[in-house]
Amino acid sequence: MQTLGEFKLPHFFNYPPYFTLQPVKDTREKQIQLWKELILDYCRTQKIFVVGLDEDFLLFSNPVIERSLSHEAREAFLSALVSEGRAEWLDKSHKRCLILWHRIQDWADLIISFVKDNGLEDSVMTVEEMRSGVESRGTELHGMDRTILMRALKHLEHKGKLVIFKGTSADDEGIKFSL
Repeated sequence: MQTLGEFKLPHFFNYPPYFTLQPVKDTREKQIQLWKELILDYCRTQKIFVVGLDEDFLLFSNPVIERSLSHEAREAFLSALVSEGRAEWLDKSHKRCLILWHRIQDWADLIISFVKDNGLEDSVMTVEEMRSGVESRGTELHGMDRTILMRALKHLEHKGKLVIFKGTSADDEGIKFSL
């Protein structure tokens, strides 16, 4: 089985037709499903949050079989993720895609678990501490994309679970938990 670093690639990755958009509807639907799962799984395990349509993304080519996805195929697979709420285009020209390997609600649930597991229920911490602090090491929150983190925090703020307060810069935005 082929790998990208530690990541094990699925068998279809070595099957040349899967690097070409399939014309038959049923086959294309299966192909899109396989690629969606692969993109989400790879991004989750590698902590990749943004995929550029025109950038070198290791999954979009397979040098072993000398195949690469066309621009049209890349956009089709990413658009399929967007239509399911598992990704969002970051620009109107659809060049960069924010990958949501967890939905915002799921990220919010992870934050709540993190807060409870670390006894932070009535504590204050900065957004940057949550993303890169000692407490978050070894968790999915460590190193997460700031845009996704802020959306999950705002979701929790809307539910009354915390308050976000502004500092003098983005680096010192704070969070007051009230669980």
